[in-house]
Amino acid sequence: MRLVIVSGLSGSGKSVALNMLEDLGWFCTDNIPAGLLNAFISHAVQRPDGIYEKSALGLDARNDPGDITTVPELVRSLRKSGIACEIIYLHAEQGVLLKRYGETRRRHPLVREGLDLKGAIAEELRLLEPITYSADLVIDTTMTSVHQLREMIRARVEPRSRGRLSIMFESFGFKHGIPGGADFVFDARTLPNPYWVPALQPLNGRDAPVIEFLQAEAEVRRLLEDIIAFLERRIPLYVQNNRAYLTVAIGCTGGQHRSVYLADRLAAHFGATYPGVVTRHASLSNS
Repeated sequence: MRLVIVSGLSGSGKSVALNMLEDLGWFCTDNIPAGLLNAFISHAVQRPDGIYEKSALGLDARNDPGDITTVPELVRSLRKSGIACEIIYLHAEQGVLLKRYGETRRRHPLVREGLDLKGAIAEELRLLEPITYSADLVIDTTMTSVHQLREMIRARVEPRSRGRLSIMFESFGFKHGIPGGADFVFDARTLPNPYWVPALQPLNGRDAPVIEFLQAEAEVRRLLEDIIAFLERRIPLYVQNNRAYLTVAIGCTGGQHRSVYLADRLAAHFGATYPGVVTRHASLSNS
């Protein structure tokens, strides 16, 4: 049995993630009380027809705080018993959450008399801290569309098999902010910038002229070699510790040229050794 607990801030995309898994054939249920997790799992493992073989459960802050604190230990216990269990946590910046609620005019589940929307988001952050610190995969949806989030769930969560590390190399632009879910962040802003070459400015790091420009630069080659050497030492430790996900972010100023090129080169290098490698280009308009 494989069990994924999907949690996160209201408005960050938890329902989108669950809906995508459901579309992929998972058994999904939302807003399950944390105190009933054990009962559900006991029922699921006894079913001979495999209907719950891949299950995803939505868990939010509308739970007894004491029950929420028991979830990390429950996950560890399930793993020891042979059940593949992981926690996915979604979040977004407060300003984005406020905008989303303003656009949908939905009511935040924790808003009540004396507690406005900002206060409800802050309380939700506090209540979900035990889940946050135990998450196997943190997804920052601040700059992520519904389509991009669905694709991320499809590419990273659905195909991951027991014991296999899912590695994502993500390019981004520092002017848009650092991705919140990154485990490692590398800065490519000191490298020669194709943006200042008029013919290359409208292109990106996947276009042949930009690739040729960057491949010819010694500083680009050195940084790529340095990152590869660092990750070749660190990734085996993630595997040894049974980590499910690793996100490596590479940033340049706008996220169009240098970071895109490096993310693709790193994915090609490590994809030859680790089958669960995906790329994401957060700042490209077609990513």
